[in-house]
Amino acid sequence: MEIIWSPQSKKDYWQNIDYLEAEWTFKDVISFIEKVDQSLNLLLQNNIEFILTNYKNINKVVILNQITLYYRINNDKIELLRFWNTYQDLVNINL
Repeated sequence: MEIIWSPQSKKDYWQNIDYLEAEWTFKDVISFIEKVDQSLNLLLQNNIEFILTNYKNINKVVILNQITLYYRINNDKIELLRFWNTYQDLVNINL
């Protein structure tokens, strides 16, 4: 398996880190990064599949209470789509 970061997922990831750096502690930033890494490792090991969504072939995993990762699996690739802040309206997610 290979992980592919969409341009939007990269942007979301770094925006979340920037927000955590500005509003929270360094410890919270590290926690977010570690939780993302743990979730991606579980996906790579192919021993867990997270929650199905209402979007076709798209799953999600809660990284933090406020941040959810949306992704899909295509053949041997895990495509990261969005790191979505749960305070935002899902109508605007554009998966």
